[in-house]
Amino acid sequence: MMQLSSQLNLEAAMPYDQKLAQRIRLVLGERPGLIEKKLFGGVGFILHGNMACGVQRNSLIVHVGAEYNDEALSHPFVRPFMVTGGKPMAGWVLVDPGGLGTEGELAGWVERGYAYAQSLPSKE
Repeated sequence: MMQLSSQLNLEAAMPYDQKLAQRIRLVLGERPGLIEKKLFGGVGFILHGNMACGVQRNSLIVHVGAEYNDEALSHPFVRPFMVTGGKPMAGWVLVDPGGLGTEGELAGWVERGYAYAQSLPSKE
């Protein structure tokens, strides 16, 4: 029970960037099958059970697919999304605030994640 309590306190201590989440909402608008859910101590935008993108702390999480991982990582301000234990999660990247300065930059990444999620079979 202590471990769960500590985990909850840790998540509460690591808020996510609400302004970035709102900017993503504006890009995505109302789309069929798209939901928003709290994940990773942040928020995720999920299409038919597949996460497209989200916010962790002040970075954008984008599901680009393993086949596009290296290309995505070649962009400035992009780094691997690390899972517990410090291993990179193939097909997922984090875009730091420097790569999201304009609405066009943000929309490009958000739409990329959405298109990838749309290409996957539904999990619903």
